[in-house]
Amino acid sequence: MQVVFHCGVHGTDLYRMVKTLTQNRDWLLTHGVEALTPAKHRDIFNEALTALNGDPSTPEMEQVMLDAILDTDNPRRVIFSTPTFLGKASRAASSDGLYAKAGGQLAALANLFPSAETEFFIALKNPATLIPYVASQDNTGPYEQWMGAIPPESLRWAPAIRAIQAAVPDSRLVIWCHEDTSLIWPEVVRRIATMPSDVPLRAGLQVLGDILSPEGLQMIRDEMAKQERLTVDTRREIFAAALAAHALPDQMEIDIDLPGWTQDLVDHITELYDQDVAEIAALSGVEFIAP
Repeated sequence: MQVVFHCGVHGTDLYRMVKTLTQNRDWLLTHGVEALTPAKHRDIFNEALTALNGDPSTPEMEQVMLDAILDTDNPRRVIFSTPTFLGKASRAASSDGLYAKAGGQLAALANLFPSAETEFFIALKNPATLIPYVASQDNTGPYEQWMGAIPPESLRWAPAIRAIQAAVPDSRLVIWCHEDTSLIWPEVVRRIATMPSDVPLRAGLQVLGDILSPEGLQMIRDEMAKQERLTVDTRREIFAAALAAHALPDQMEIDIDLPGWTQDLVDHITELYDQDVAEIAALSGVEFIAP
C-alpha cells in the first residue's frame, strides 16, 4: 500500500487539495485510491504519534488505524492532506531555521505505517510571504515574541529540505513552489492522485477561481474548449494569459507590515528563496514540479 502525506506548508493550500480530491472521489475509489479529510484521521494520528513517540507502529496498530479511518477495503493508495502535519504555524521559524523540526515530524508520520510505501508532497512558500502569513494568524502571538532576534533572511528552504531527505531517505518526495500553483495545479493533483492526463479532472480550476475574475475563468474555459488536443504546455499558456489579463489585484499582492521589514529585505529574502529553489530542484531524490 502507498501512503501519501500532503504537508502544506502553512498558507499554501487552505484545504484545496482535499476539496479537489473529493470532487474526483468516484474515479479515485474506482482505481483504489482513497483520499481522507483531516477530520477522519486527526484525532487518531495525534493519539498514535503521542503513544509511539517517533517509534514505528506494530502491524497490529497499523491495522487498527486503517480500520478506523478507511471507508474502503485494501486501497492501493491512501492520501492524507493537512498543513498541521508540520506542526503549528508559529513553529515554522526558529533560531535553528525554517521548519527545523520537519524532518523528525515527517519521519514520525512515516512510522505510522512502516509497512507501506510513503510519499510526501510539499509546496514551498517564499519566506517573505510565509512569515507575514504566520504573523497574521490569531494564535501566533506578537511577532517580536515568536521571531525574537531571528534574522528573517536566515530562514532558508534548502537546509530544511535536505534535513527532510535525511530523515525519510526511503520516502518519495515531491515538491513545488506555491507561487507556481495557479499554473501547475492540475499536474500536482494528478501526480498525488495518480490520475492519467486523459482522465477529466473535476475542480481543476479551483485555485484559479480564487485569484481570477469571472471573466478570466470564462476566458480559460473558452480557450480550452477550442483545443482539439490540450497539452500541458498549451494549458499553462492559457492560464498565464488569463492571469495577465484578469487576475484580481487584491489576491496577487500582499502588504507586509512587520517590525524592521523593508522592501530591500523582502527583495533579498526573495532572491535567497530563488537560489534555494534552484538548489532543491536539482537535488537527487526530489521530484520537482516546475511551471
